[in-house]
Amino acid sequence: MKFIVDQQVQDIEMPENLKLNTFLQEFHSDCSSQECSFGYYGFAFGQSPFPVPKPIQDALIKNASKGAYAAISGIPELRNAISKYNRHYFGMDVTPDRIYVGPGTKELLFNLLEILHGTVILPTPAWLGYLPQIRFLKKNYHMLPTRANKKIAPNDLRRLALRLQDRQKILILNNPNNPTGLLYDRLELEEIADVCREQNIIVLSDEIYAQTTYDFAKFVSMGKIYPEGTFVTNGLSKSHAAGGYRLGYVVFPQHANDLKIQFKKILATEYTAVSTPIQHAAVAGFEISEDLDEYFKVTRGIHQVMGEYTYHALSAIEGIKVTKPDATFYLLADFNVFAPDLQKAKIYTSQKLSESLMVHPYHTAIVGGDSLVLERTDFSARIAYVDYDGVRVYQNYLDSKPKSSAEKTEFVKKSAPKIVAGIEMIKRFFEDVRNDAVKSSQIKTSSMMTTS
Repeated sequence: MKFIVDQQVQDIEMPENLKLNTFLQEFHSDCSSQECSFGYYGFAFGQSPFPVPKPIQDALIKNASKGAYAAISGIPELRNAISKYNRHYFGMDVTPDRIYVGPGTKELLFNLLEILHGTVILPTPAWLGYLPQIRFLKKNYHMLPTRANKKIAPNDLRRLALRLQDRQKILILNNPNNPTGLLYDRLELEEIADVCREQNIIVLSDEIYAQTTYDFAKFVSMGKIYPEGTFVTNGLSKSHAAGGYRLGYVVFPQHANDLKIQFKKILATEYTAVSTPIQHAAVAGFEISEDLDEYFKVTRGIHQVMGEYTYHALSAIEGIKVTKPDATFYLLADFNVFAPDLQKAKIYTSQKLSESLMVHPYHTAIVGGDSLVLERTDFSARIAYVDYDGVRVYQNYLDSKPKSSAEKTEFVKKSAPKIVAGIEMIKRFFEDVRNDAVKSSQIKTSSMMTTS
């Protein structure tokens, strides 16, 4: 029997992260060199390497027997815990009735895009998951390229909004930002909010990396700045290293009662409710405790040490521009200075750059610019600095927290040798590309002289 797939599904490409994972698996199995046995230097995947906090694990075991369907919007205990969590950490007075629980923030963002009318404004570079969802839902959208500082310029946002005919526009704000690791401060958010009020722009504020902000006092939620027009999403994936639990939440704007009714219908239709045992486990994750405060403090500290090392090591390679992360476990590296040399090597796109870095002897995985909604010819890449044993590194940090620059460098070298070696391999790759380009030019010049 021949099965016919709906054209809408056929038109959707596989998400870039899954496409990359498939490529890496296939490459690894095909590599003939014995050196391939170690795998590759993993700068591509953004998954926190730390253990899930023990209170969450214990709560999951305790509630494993709970097999009944949960309430569509989330069990009351969890919504209450999330309400208190937001008040304690983010200074947001959010009542439980404004909170909806879903199977990860990715699904909740998809649900919000389903019910909200209007053209989507997507700042670039962007997390690789937004655009596939927008296209799947056949939403109208416009890119908003950021400038040299890689943040939204309010005047650019205003100019774009004025061109759009929709009565309502939707801005996707990712703060802290994946892929740059940058953080918007209060003034920057206030200036963006002023434009949103003026131009009737709703904000979907993806704040999944909020708790990873290195200097946590500097984090400000857009839900606090623009409470009447912001949907805030967050969850367990990044801050609690529990991506596999698939639990996120959304905080609705003030006075959005009619919209909440429509949203509830969508949730009931698509997945009924989030796994009941997982919701009970998540209650422990959102409770205020000294243990969790310590967990956040330690994991932030490790991310910062790894981020500082990666930033300085990549910046030391002549010509490379790098964003200095304030949060997350990513930064954006700009390799465009090597564009002429890459083109001589027949590397014309960022996808080809990613593939070339994977081949022997480099074995280095990155996420290229085209996956980040940049031009295909933009040789920028997201670098994730989490390629290490999180359980061991967490304990090492507790045993001896590095304080001086020298101690931090030594900590990275001992705790994350693949990060250190991987950056050296990136340096080697670009040196090889440049040297090959020079040799090629010399051979061409010599040939011309001999001919003449």
